[in-house]
Order: sequence, then C-alpha cells, then structure tokens
Amino acid sequence: MEGNGLFILAVLIAYFLGNISPSTLIARAHGMDIKKEGSGNAGTTNTLRVLGVRAALVTLLVDIGKGSLAVALGGFLAGHQAAMVCVLAAFLGHIWPVLLKFQGGKGVAVAFGGLLALNWQMALLSLAIVIITVLITRRVSFGSILAGLTFPIECWFMERDFFWLGLVMAALLLFKHRSNIVRLIRGEEDPISVSWLGKK
Repeated sequence: MEGNGLFILAVLIAYFLGNISPSTLIARAHGMDIKKEGSGNAGTTNTLRVLGVRAALVTLLVDIGKGSLAVALGGFLAGHQAAMVCVLAAFLGHIWPVLLKFQGGKGVAVAFGGLLALNWQMALLSLAIVIITVLITRRVSFGSILAGLTFPIECWFMERDFFWLGLVMAALLLFKHRSNIVRLIRGEEDPISVSWLGKK
C-alpha cells in the first residue's frame, strides 16, 4: 500500500480505536447505561461517580492506552504527520463514536494518551496543569478546561507543526465542556466527593 493509502488507513484505525468505550462496556456489565447515570458522560469522572475507583481506573487506562496506540500505529504506518492527525482522529472517535451512535465522552484521557505518544513532554505539562488545578479547586472539569485553554500555547512552543490541529482539539474540548463551564460560572459544579472513592 502506497503512502497515501497508509496515511488514510492509519487515520481510520485511530478513529475506530477512539470508538472503544470502556466506561460503556463496564456499565453494561453492571446492568446500566452510563449515559443515563450521574452526569451522563462516558468518561473517567462519571465512571468514578457511578461505579467507583476500580471501574474508573480501568476506564482511564484504556482511554489513555487507545490514544497512545492510535498515534504510535499512525507513526509506524505513515510517519510523524500521520501520527499528528491520528491524535485528532482518536479524539474525534472518542467524543463522536459512530459505533455508539455518536454518543461518546469528552476526550480528555484519550487526548492525553495521544499526546504521550506524540510529545510526552507536552502531555506531562498538560497533566500537571490538570492535577494542580483539580487539587486547588476540587473540580475535575476546571482542570480539563484550563488545560484546553492553555493547550494551543503549549503546541506553539513545543510542537508547532501540531498547532492548528491542537487548536481544533482545544476548541472541541471546550465545546464538550460547555455545560460544565455554565455550572462553574453559576457556582453549581460539584466538587470531587470522598463518597465516590468508597465505591468498589
């Protein structure tokens, strides 16, 4: 298969890897629909809220892993340019998965996984921003939103060829967090609760 074909194949694989939703599968195994529980988001935070620490940890690791795998495969099959596009493709596959009727999560963990494979220094800087913000505010969404706002700046200085793709990802991440932004402005966003950690 020639270069363009491998590029397209890599992007398609990345998108469909993004479709894998561990939180949805784990919730189904417990007889529930994660989209109808808690905040209704198929991501780590809502899985922690609804199903507890173990389920949330599995969700987090799988989402990070699928992002990293998508980008690593993209780089292997078609080079660095493909790897960059695969970050976005896996992200889009997670937030709008065709296999799940386009009802996915918000993409933070899969974006982090993709960045780990593309530029680990930038990934760790974004992670540090999230962790510090969450520790200060006790709002996971606030950490994700701030990381999204600062991400294009990181791209400009640390992976400039990724800037425009990163700008698109940041805009989509903020769009997916629009309800959280409204609740934060109104002071209605729930903080992390110790009760979530008691669930197994």
